[in-house]
Amino acid sequence: MRAEDSKRARVILELASGRGLRETAAHLACSSSYVQRWAGRFRAQRLAGLVAQHQGRKARKGAAKLEARILEWTRRGPDDGTTQWSSRRLARKLGTTHMAVARVWSRYGLQPHRLRHHMVSDDPQFEAKAADIIGLYLDPPAHAAVFCVDEKSAIQALDRLDPVLPLSPGRAESHGFEYFRHGTLSLYAALETRSGEVLAKTARRHTSAEFVNFLTEIAASQPAGKAIHVIADNLSAHKTKLVDAFLASHPNMRLHFTPTYSSWLNQVENWFAKIQRHVIARGVFRSVPDLRSKLLRYIRHYNKTATSIRWTYSNPKQRIKL
Repeated sequence: MRAEDSKRARVILELASGRGLRETAAHLACSSSYVQRWAGRFRAQRLAGLVAQHQGRKARKGAAKLEARILEWTRRGPDDGTTQWSSRRLARKLGTTHMAVARVWSRYGLQPHRLRHHMVSDDPQFEAKAADIIGLYLDPPAHAAVFCVDEKSAIQALDRLDPVLPLSPGRAESHGFEYFRHGTLSLYAALETRSGEVLAKTARRHTSAEFVNFLTEIAASQPAGKAIHVIADNLSAHKTKLVDAFLASHPNMRLHFTPTYSSWLNQVENWFAKIQRHVIARGVFRSVPDLRSKLLRYIRHYNKTATSIRWTYSNPKQRIKL
């Protein structure tokens, strides 16, 4: 029950208990006219009389036309050289208030200040490749392991020249602007889709030979002869003669390539976003070995509580139809 509904009911109960009009008003901290109004409505309509009868504010004349103009100009874009409207600049343009513009934007879910990026796949076999990979996630082959593999290349071992100012009440952690580069490192990762655990290794460079070495480690981590499905992107290092020779000598392993410009289909990218957030973005690394140590330490702890990744669709109509 809302507080206002409760207050009206208490007015009736107070009067029914024998209190006078002024005494009830003083006890409930309201005016005598408030008590008199709701008591009169209750006598006339009983419980129905205690329902608020405010009809709301009438729509202003021309409100629909103004709303249409706001929507039209918002989608048309500014004509003053800027790239997007603010509510105040559009209000000045249309001769209204910024709150009127903000209400229309809120009603229709418009956010001109926000920007997203996208990449459209030009792969003519997008549907078939995407369905193949999603099928491995949703219904993997029995007695087979599915790994999402990729490399995060050129991770910089950045060391801050000034001391880090730690977090304190009222102040965020602060890093000095200047830094020193100790070198770079590449991180190879294979996310096992069923368990969510990550098999990883570091390397100075990301080459086809390093990729084959990593595939060898993946094969060694599974029982002999077990079918292994590896999901990877279209990097040239993944499609060399060296890789072909390795696959020929390991018939139980098969590579599935994502469609072009569709790395979002590879679940290991979700995990790379985590390690970027948790370790790399704010990390201070005294050397390349220090960077390697901190990356591998994070992975060891991550695997202790790893869980599989589950995707959800915000709009089922956008699902890929097989």
